[in-house]
Amino acid sequence: MKAILADDHALFRDGFALLLKQLEADAEVLEAASLDEALLQARQHPEADLLLLDLSMPGMDGIDSVQQVLDQHPDIPVVILSASESRPQVEALMEMGVAGFIPKSSSSQVMFSALRLVLSGGVYVPSQLVGASGPAIPDDSVLARLTERQREVLRLLAGGRTNKQICRELNLSEGTVKVHLNAVYRVLGVANRIEAALLARRLNLVL
Repeated sequence: MKAILADDHALFRDGFALLLKQLEADAEVLEAASLDEALLQARQHPEADLLLLDLSMPGMDGIDSVQQVLDQHPDIPVVILSASESRPQVEALMEMGVAGFIPKSSSSQVMFSALRLVLSGGVYVPSQLVGASGPAIPDDSVLARLTERQREVLRLLAGGRTNKQICRELNLSEGTVKVHLNAVYRVLGVANRIEAALLARRLNLVL
């Protein structure tokens, strides 16, 4: 595993790097202390399995900077690390297509589980930001109302793909993907991308 760890606090980087090595003993951790350094590492290592990005470090301008990273490196899963736990912010980031949001207040075990989920193709959102129970699981008659294409879009969404990546994988326009997503939200009774991803994981629909 090769991970890019971008945070301006050396002590936090050291601790998180140890966590990554617990996850995989031979993990290679490439460190960065600013947005520019993170982007440079991503350009030099496009094969990286993960990019962990602090929201509050030199060069970061909120979610606009996250969008910049996603646009420039769409094939590297991006996980946000933040001391902030604002639900609107998390929802905005998930809509943009990040693969996870890990509050810095999380325990090492929670961080470990979150990383393992993302590396396996899932999307991690802390339960306290979406409600402990999450969206209700629909019965089979509700799921049957989803078309096969809508199920494919849902699986890719839950697997951490951005809308642009879903477009490429399914050979669809971005407008068509948005139509399918809106239909999925309506059928499943969820409000947004976060709830849809959580529900898909609970239903074992992740690719």
